[in-house]
Order: sequence, then structure tokens, then C-alpha cells
Amino acid sequence: MTLWLVRHAFPLIDKSICYGQLDVPADPQATTSCAKELLNVLPKSITVISSPLQRCELLAHVFIGSQPDLTVKKDPKLQEMSFGQWEGRAWADIDKAELDAWTDDFASYRAGGTGESVDQFMTRVAAAFDALDPSKDALWVTHAGVIRAATLIARGIRHISRADEWPTHAPAYGQWCKLTLPTQRNHHGHQP
Repeated sequence: MTLWLVRHAFPLIDKSICYGQLDVPADPQATTSCAKELLNVLPKSITVISSPLQRCELLAHVFIGSQPDLTVKKDPKLQEMSFGQWEGRAWADIDKAELDAWTDDFASYRAGGTGESVDQFMTRVAAAFDALDPSKDALWVTHAGVIRAATLIARGIRHISRADEWPTHAPAYGQWCKLTLPTQRNHHGHQP
């Protein structure tokens, strides 16, 4: 099976702001452009699952408007990582000691004090990954962090302990990538 991972179009928020689960809109024109490009290459009968955050939902709605036979399910497990009290703050205004504490204990430290740890985030994304029907191609309309986590999970990595183990690459806004997955998987995403 193929898991398509599309990142929402660029959000209408200053790029210096931390906005993991902050529900900000995406640029409507860029969203429409992304949907048109992606619909040209997607298989016709694909399962579409979207983060419920509006920057992803908008893209899912444009898909439905362009191809009415598509159905979209919302899944909160596909939301970006929660950055807790850092949400909506400029990255430059977050105390360096807090950021250092996060990178020093990357697996367990709850971002922003009340947000998610990377372990919690990876577990959440892995639950969505494990729920995929291995007999059907799927499209996740989601966020860069979820895409990075999914690429690790597809390789059988469900826990990382250091910040330098976190992937740095993700598709640009409004772009996508594909993961080819075995049709037979056990609960850890591997072939049995």
C-alpha cells in the first residue's frame, strides 16, 4: 500500500511564532493550488484522513469540492505536536533554558511544560499508522511533525531519545511525499 502524506499550505501566521496545535488558517489560494496538483496524481479511490485543524481541513474540503466521490475522515491523531504554553509565542521569546531542557530530554520533556513529549507524540501518530487498512492506499492531510514521525514509524522506529535523531526533512507547505508500506504488517508496522 501507499501512504500519501500531504502538508497543508502555508499558514497565515508569522513564521517566527510557535503554532503546533494553534488552530490557524492556511492561505486559501495556495490550498486550492495544492489540491489541484495532488488530485492529478492521486489514485481515484483513496482513503483521505485529515487533521481536524483548519489549515488541513480546508485542503480536505477542496479535495471533496473537486472530487465529490472522495470522503474525508477527521482524525485528531494527525494533529501537529502540542507545544503547550509555547503555542502562539515567538520562538525567540521562549527561554533558552526551556528549549535546552527539551532538547536535553527530547523523548520525555513536555514541550511548553503542558504540551506533548516526543514519546507521546510518536505514540499518537503510531496509533493512526497502525489503524491504516493495509489493503487500501491512504492520504493523510497533516503537518510537518506528523510526516516526520510517520517516516520514522514506517522504518520501524517508534522511539527516539535524542533531538539529533529527529528527521529534519519534511515536504514544503502544500507538497507531499509517499511511503510504500508492506500490505501485511504487524502492530509495529513491520512485515510479519
